[in-house]
Amino acid sequence: MSKLHRSLALVMALVMTVALLAGCGGGSSAPEAPAAAPAADGGEITSYEFPLAEKVEISGLTRYPANTESDPNNRTIYKRLEEATNVHVNWKAIQGDQWGDKIALEMANIKTLPEFINPAGLGDADILKYAKQGVIIPLESYIVPEIMPNLCKVFEQAPEYKDMCTDENGHIWTLPWIEQLGVGKTAIQTIGNMPFINTAWLDFLGLEMPTTVDEFEAVLIAFRDNADALKKEFNIDGDIIPLACIINGGNEDCRVLCNGFGEGYGDPDDWRHIVITDDKQVICAATTEGWRAGVEWLHKLYTENLFDPDAFTQEWSTYVAKGKSGRYGVCFSWDVANIVGLTMADIQNGTAGWAPLPMLKADTVNLTPNTGSLTSGFDRGRGAVLTANAKNPALICAWLDQMYDPLQSPQNNWGTYGEDDGFDIFVMGTNDKGEPMLQHADLGDHSPVEVREAEMVDGCLAVLDSYYGVYVTCPDDAQYRLDWIKDIYTPDMHTKYVFPNALLSADDTKAISNLLADIDKCIETARANAIMNGFSDADWDQLQKDLQAYKLNDLLAIFQKYVDASSEAALLAK
Repeated sequence: MSKLHRSLALVMALVMTVALLAGCGGGSSAPEAPAAAPAADGGEITSYEFPLAEKVEISGLTRYPANTESDPNNRTIYKRLEEATNVHVNWKAIQGDQWGDKIALEMANIKTLPEFINPAGLGDADILKYAKQGVIIPLESYIVPEIMPNLCKVFEQAPEYKDMCTDENGHIWTLPWIEQLGVGKTAIQTIGNMPFINTAWLDFLGLEMPTTVDEFEAVLIAFRDNADALKKEFNIDGDIIPLACIINGGNEDCRVLCNGFGEGYGDPDDWRHIVITDDKQVICAATTEGWRAGVEWLHKLYTENLFDPDAFTQEWSTYVAKGKSGRYGVCFSWDVANIVGLTMADIQNGTAGWAPLPMLKADTVNLTPNTGSLTSGFDRGRGAVLTANAKNPALICAWLDQMYDPLQSPQNNWGTYGEDDGFDIFVMGTNDKGEPMLQHADLGDHSPVEVREAEMVDGCLAVLDSYYGVYVTCPDDAQYRLDWIKDIYTPDMHTKYVFPNALLSADDTKAISNLLADIDKCIETARANAIMNGFSDADWDQLQKDLQAYKLNDLLAIFQKYVDASSEAALLAK
């Protein structure tokens, strides 16, 4: 979806250790909090054996997708959890499309809050705000093997996730959501705006897959100049569009085409516009000569009538509608199937007529991974929080820990098995050792999204990359994208470092938000204008002056502070 409609949470997922965070200095500290007592009476840590001998009731707040079951206790996953634990949850449930407005009101009245919220769906600023206000409580004292053995095992296998949940004072305020699909430079998040090219058009015109910017431009010109033949051959109603995109539109933007210019940094962090050099310096992509050269090249394509004229104004729905009419030669998206109306079968059997476009050489060949490539699929605020009203936090944490069981987490994330409604995401099978393994089912004509929303519960979960083939199969709609990344893009990821996913201090979070409000708008406006009208030396100089006036150096200094405090392992693009 376009940048305005997608979650910013998917853009940050890297490692920073607690000890290093503490050494950052400057700004206000993360909220101080009293030590969390491991038991309701503040006594010894006690473990819990489920099912409990006597039923216990706790209270929770959650959300559910529109047009699905509104009572969480009627969902199979929660029915099974109650049977397995003898813990009954008195839920207050809010419809998902109303969550944004209602959660703020709920959090404002601490007297009426349930004991925990899962999924919480809080951003970093909200986590720190509610922690400071005493609305939510610290959880680190409960994340011990006696109370949360499953989460402890996750943190043992991937300690970076514990680091990313921890503030500079050593407090953990949220239980995480983790969905690894690939790791490091093979992670599914390394490239969001994947470029796709119409191979059916290439074959019809006798063209090869382009590998340089000059070859790519020649292909677009061939698409333009043979529009009538293409329309007749493929029965296309409407004008041929050689290059389709949404400028400044997130995953639908074409900026990835420009990665080969100059130093090869590109602009992978499309709302902060930062990259890290090989000597660990944070710079703004829009101050580099490669960024300027790439934008000037896009302007050249625009003047040659190779661009969709609606690229600067169109919404997602228009972009998709034109794609499904068969008019595109090249387009950009997380998944081309969404844009051109393909099915998974089309892609898997190789008859789709579309393929990922490899990185193009200009001055060099490089793909700077998106922020999040080291620790993909992490959201520290999407899991659960415990409120100040929690009567027995240790028990609640022990119950929530069931969500981190390797066989349970995939169900929370995608859906379950063995329901009586005629369709499920999974069937329960076995792995090659004969142990239980969730296997993705053939959904037939059912929509994967609809089945998932009907069954999943979201929130606390951890699906590590090592789980695939052991506890769960990899989703088909992710596997082919993972294969593309590994085979086509990972070999061209020469960048050494990526920005770490630190839990920034409240002051730094606020300062960054304020600074980016002007800087992001300045860069995106200048870029759109330059693609249409070109960059004169005076235009370029004015952009640099404007960025300094908006205190770009202050923004970079904040980011640099966290890079300097990070270990090599936290930054290294493995």
